[in-house]
Amino acid sequence: MPKTPPAVLVVGEREVRVSSPDRVIYEATERTPEITKLQVCSYVAEVGEVMMRSIGERPTAMERWPSGWREGMRLATGPQDRDADGFYQKRLPRGAPDYVETATITFPSGRTADELCPTEPAVLVWAAHMGTLTFHPWPVRRPDLDHPDELRLDLDPQPGTDFRDAQRVAEVARELLAELGMRGYPKTSGNRGIHVYVRIEPRYSFEDVRHAAIGFGRELERRDDGVTVAWWKEERGERIFVDFNQNNRDRTIAGAWSLRARPGAPVSTPLTWEQLAELRDPRDLNILTVPERLADGDPWADMDDVAYPLEPLLELWETLPGGELSFPPDYPKMPGEPPRVQPSKKVASHWDADGNRVEG
Repeated sequence: MPKTPPAVLVVGEREVRVSSPDRVIYEATERTPEITKLQVCSYVAEVGEVMMRSIGERPTAMERWPSGWREGMRLATGPQDRDADGFYQKRLPRGAPDYVETATITFPSGRTADELCPTEPAVLVWAAHMGTLTFHPWPVRRPDLDHPDELRLDLDPQPGTDFRDAQRVAEVARELLAELGMRGYPKTSGNRGIHVYVRIEPRYSFEDVRHAAIGFGRELERRDDGVTVAWWKEERGERIFVDFNQNNRDRTIAGAWSLRARPGAPVSTPLTWEQLAELRDPRDLNILTVPERLADGDPWADMDDVAYPLEPLLELWETLPGGELSFPPDYPKMPGEPPRVQPSKKVASHWDADGNRVEG
C-alpha cells in the first residue's frame, strides 16, 4: 500500500508539515469516530490562538504518543522506562524548526534543560505533529522562571468518588476564593477531575505557592468532609484529594485546551462556573465538540486582568494545624518534611522529631 503523502497546515504565516496524516491516533468509541493525526493537528491549529493565552511563553513538557493512543497503552515512568508507549519530552528534540523556541528550566536536582516554550500557534501544531497530545506548561513565564504566576488547585477524585463530587468541591472552592477576595477559573481535567486556576502576583517561590495550596486545601477540609490533603493514598478514603504537590517546581498538569490520552479524545476544557455546574459528563468535551463551544468565546479571556497576592492563603497555611506535608519522592529532603514512609509501615522509633531516619 502506498504511503500517504504528508499534509500541510497553514498556521498563521507558517506552513506546518504533518507526516502520516491518516494515522489513527484515537480509536472509535460510542461517542466519537476514529480520530487521525491530521485531525489532531487541525484541532490544535483551530484552538491555537486561545491556547497561547494560557500556555504562551511558558516552559512546556510534551506528552508524546508517537503511534497514537489505545486502551492499555502505558506512559513512561522515567527515562529508563523504554518499553512504554508514551513519554514526557522535557528537552526539545533535535531537528525542531528554527521558529520553535525554548526556555532553560531548572529541575529540583539542580540540573537544567532547554524545554519547549511556545511563542505562536504553529509551535503547538508542530508539537502535535511530533505526537504530542497533552501540553504540560509550567506555572511560570519565560521572563521569570522562578516565580509562579499561577496557583493550580487540582481536585482529584479518589476511588469511590466521581465527577459530581469534584463539582461539589469546586463550588466550595469558588465560594472560599470569593471570601478571600480572589477569583478562580475552572476547567475539566479531561478525566474525572477539575482544575481551578488563580492568577497570582509573580513574586512568590514555588514553596510559597505549594504552602498556599495546602492552606487552601485544609480550609476546604474544614468546610466539606469529602475533601482531603492526605498525601498517602491509604489515608485519603473516598474523598476529593487536593493535590498540593502539583504546585512544586517541575510539576505540571494538563494545559488548557489540551487533548488527553483517554477514550474519545477528551479535552481539558476551560469553563465558566455556570458551565461547570451544568456539565453532566466531562466526556462530552472532546476534540469534536470543543471548537463549537469556543465559538461562544474564551471563558478564561480575562484571567490576566487581575493578579492576586497569596497572603490570604499563606495565612491559612500558617494558622491551620497540620504542619508540613510530604514532597514527591524524587525531591531532596525538605525542611520540616515528615518521614517519607507509609503511615501503616512507620515505626516511630526509627524517626527523629525532624522526620530524619535514625539508624538503628
